[in-house]
Amino acid sequence: RQTRMPMAPRKPSSPSGSVQSTPSMADPGSPVIATFCAGVAAAAYANMVVEQPTYLLFVTGFLGGFSTFSTAINEVVSLARGGRFAMAGWYLLATVAVPVVCVALGWMVGSLGR
Repeated sequence: RQTRMPMAPRKPSSPSGSVQSTPSMADPGSPVIATFCAGVAAAAYANMVVEQPTYLLFVTGFLGGFSTFSTAINEVVSLARGGRFAMAGWYLLATVAVPVVCVALGWMVGSLGR
């Protein structure tokens, strides 16, 4: 007589293979915050408020670790591979266009009073 070994519980997954089935557009998360901060930092550097080493440390060190772009792109690919092309397109737009707008807004805020 064979006995069955108990199986470990599995994490729920979506058809695209990711744990989250629908990206949350209501919670912009760290990429939006990070890109806004990058705009503020770039303006501070351009306006000679901070020196280049400080700017580079903040943008590449802190913000680089705070927001990982490759994770977002992986989600786009997962959605597309799962046949959810419209959602992949919207997610890509939100991942690329929104951060560019946030950098521009951050630049404007960082340049106030100059």
